Amino acid sequence: MAVGFGLLGGIEAWVDDQPVDLGHVRQRCVLAALLVDANRSVSVDQLADRVWGDRPPQRVRTALYSYLSRLRTALSEAGVGIGKEAGGYVLSVETAAIDLHRFRELVGEARGAADDVRAETLLEQALGLWRGDAFGAVDTPWFNALRETLAQERIAAELDRNDAGLRRGRHGELLAGLFTRAGERPLDERLAGQLMLALYRCGRPAEALEHFRRTRHRLVDELGIGPSQPLEQLHQRILEADPALEPPVPSAPPAHPAPPSAPPRIPVPRQLPAPPPVFTGRGRELLRLSEVCDVRAEAEGGGETVVISAIGGIGGVGKTWLAVRWAHENMARFPDGQLYVNLRGFDPAAEPVPPPVAVRGFLDALGVAPDSIPVDLDAQTALYRSLLAGRRVLVVLDDARDAGQVRPLLPGSPSCTVLVTSRSRLTSLVTTHGALPLPLDVFGAAEARELLVRHLGAGRVEAEPDAVEVLLEHCAGLPLALGIVAARAATHPDLPLAALAEELREAATRLDALDTGDLTADLRAVFAASHRALSAPAAELFGLLGLAPGPDIDLSAAAALAGLGAPRTRVLLGELEAAHLVQRHAPARYRMHDLVRLYAAECGQAAERGRRTDALRRLVDFYLHTAFAANSLVDGPNTPFRPELDPPAAGCVPVRLEDPGAALDWFDAEHACVLAAQRLALRQEWHTAVWQLAWTLISYHWRGAHFRDHLRVWRAGLTAAEQQGHPPARALAHWRLGQAASHLGGGAEALDHLGRALAVYEEAGDVPAQAHTHRTLGWVWEQQGDKEAALSHARQALRLYEGLGNPFWQANQLNAVGWCHAQLGRFEEARDHCERALALFRAEAGRGAEASTLDSLGYIAHHTGRHDQALDHYGEALELFREAGNAYDEADTLARIADAQQALGRTDEARENRLLAFDLFRAQRREAKAQHIQDQLGEVGGTSDGTC
Repeated sequence: MAVGFGLLGGIEAWVDDQPVDLGHVRQRCVLAALLVDANRSVSVDQLADRVWGDRPPQRVRTALYSYLSRLRTALSEAGVGIGKEAGGYVLSVETAAIDLHRFRELVGEARGAADDVRAETLLEQALGLWRGDAFGAVDTPWFNALRETLAQERIAAELDRNDAGLRRGRHGELLAGLFTRAGERPLDERLAGQLMLALYRCGRPAEALEHFRRTRHRLVDELGIGPSQPLEQLHQRILEADPALEPPVPSAPPAHPAPPSAPPRIPVPRQLPAPPPVFTGRGRELLRLSEVCDVRAEAEGGGETVVISAIGGIGGVGKTWLAVRWAHENMARFPDGQLYVNLRGFDPAAEPVPPPVAVRGFLDALGVAPDSIPVDLDAQTALYRSLLAGRRVLVVLDDARDAGQVRPLLPGSPSCTVLVTSRSRLTSLVTTHGALPLPLDVFGAAEARELLVRHLGAGRVEAEPDAVEVLLEHCAGLPLALGIVAARAATHPDLPLAALAEELREAATRLDALDTGDLTADLRAVFAASHRALSAPAAELFGLLGLAPGPDIDLSAAAALAGLGAPRTRVLLGELEAAHLVQRHAPARYRMHDLVRLYAAECGQAAERGRRTDALRRLVDFYLHTAFAANSLVDGPNTPFRPELDPPAAGCVPVRLEDPGAALDWFDAEHACVLAAQRLALRQEWHTAVWQLAWTLISYHWRGAHFRDHLRVWRAGLTAAEQQGHPPARALAHWRLGQAASHLGGGAEALDHLGRALAVYEEAGDVPAQAHTHRTLGWVWEQQGDKEAALSHARQALRLYEGLGNPFWQANQLNAVGWCHAQLGRFEEARDHCERALALFRAEAGRGAEASTLDSLGYIAHHTGRHDQALDHYGEALELFREAGNAYDEADTLARIADAQQALGRTDEARENRLLAFDLFRAQRREAKAQHIQDQLGEVGGTSDGTC
């Protein structure tokens, strides 16, 4: 069993690459204090000083014993022991399993290596162990001092690595990283010398001399000293063009295998799209973006505001490519990750992404559990900004509609940098937030020609100068148009450029310019020429893709749209990709530039109406049937009101998903497309598909707390049901809208919807539907504080469920009635109902279904003085909640366990569980619950804020 410990970042542990639950921050501090001196005794006084500094608790030894006991339990399966020796504790483990010790071992080995290849390889391995600042956000004097020492060791290792690389002739590969580090440490003379040497060897001596001038100026201004003798000597040798500075013949690049004992990295968001494969020009803009960051870095304290750069320009001018290119070149500036969202502000086929959807996507990327995400947008934004506070993260907001779409997505911490691209000027963002406007113009003649050369080679461009002039004239310097023309020529190497130029001339006389209101290039002529060069099946698929509703499309959905098999569709998508008409931005996922999509939609609309309607129906059926199957895997047969679907349209082959994990992965990837398919179905008046698509999302939305999306899809479902004149579907929509509204704080709206649903079901005599609605009404009334009304509806639901023959529904409702009785203090009735529920769950349902009932029985036992029995029930419930990954209910159960332990006089254990519950409540933004725990703990103020 492989074990690893991480200190060079947050304090973490892994067993067989799976994270170990180490408890709250203070408990992790105890582990870190032992790991730093692994296999050596650390006294109790040393541990207290390391973990608390000058703020130890009154019963410090009791707290340490409790933490050590829990750590022993957490690490026992990995064979890692924490032993007691005279006067202290010893954690016994191979030091190679601890990233801090492994780092130091690799650096020491590198400094004794016989050659630079070996040295550089070892140093790369050592530096690769770092995941962030050592010990994360822990704040005590001992950890702070050690963190600074380790940071200096890391810098020294980087400089050693640079020297080895320069000696091996790898100056070109090192240059970008040297620029970044020099901006971060402008007074580091060794680093300045490395950058000067790399610049000189890259044929940029003037820049090397300018960097020396700037470094000397800063040394004099800030420290009152001049450059050191080695730096002065290097400057002189560059002035003299000393032949000894010429680069050596590069040796083979080092391999970078992961060190065998290195723990896995904690993932940070890496959401950037792939960089553009061919990029030219924009040197001034790239430099300007870097200069803005450099100025902020040089400012006192790193600056007080977020750096925002707003890249503007017409569609197709290369705003996204510039942003993504700079982001990839400067990843080292942002070790804590890069967030990216396409806001689709000018997407011709979709509405702009609402800020709540974008914020939710960022919270998902930052690792926030769905049940920890607050419902309110302001609270979500506050959580997002809290998670980014103090972290060096790049946020790329692509294709923004206006400043209003951008503002909720701006971090609050000056450690972050934001890149925004938009066709709008975003003047208010410049005025109110100090954004740097960076307008992009079309390429000049030289840059446009260079882009063609990069695609086609100088020989081919120079061989047909007249034809090239025509191509450049029609593309008018627009990078998108140039890329499409170049792709056409590159994929047909035998096609004379003159023939391509003639096609553009003819298209220009027959077709109007694409009317987007901001274009100077005759893009429609460019697109038409590429379109005519496609095979007939690829051209037809191109038009259909322009009509597809989602932001992108995967291979299986595209096959359904085309009515073809996946292998044939893959070939056609490859043809479109080669022509730069689609982009494969992820494995088997494709998207179009919005201007290309406009033209594609025009081609699709020109097709025979019946063919395009059939294609769109196949696509909607694809999403409907695949989502239906996915929901069945996630929720089994228990989602109420399960509809009977008609067979999918001919030519539609839904995806076959193997298990619940694959189903949830599919929902994650296709959620936006399913929502878009529902909107398409509503426009096409395919009413049944509209509300059935909403039904398929019930479990996914509920598990992921996507309550706003749930509200939107069921509002569409209600519209479709009313237009269809379908009372059961209308009532179903009211039922789901009632649940969603209650979760979003709309109690009165929820009760109105549920009352409408119940009236329909009672008139129709639909007993299961009446039961489900009464169950939901009971839950809503409990949230409203009316426990008697809650019990009344819960009883009515149980009476109805008892006649339906579904043991899962009946057991759930027995528990609900029992809980309502318990809230009213009627514990005998409560116990009777919950024990019946438990027996039914265990007889009829799989493991885990009874967790909430066990928690209810624990609550009942505790409130009737049977505290030991309460702990037994709570312990079983806690295990099941943790198995299911249900942190929301886990937090409540931990708090109740602590209450029972307190009643038994087991105050230390109660405090430990309250600390765990407190951390979970805070992470889930359940502030009232967290405050209650904090009141119970008394002195818990620093528990979960990164201090020890």
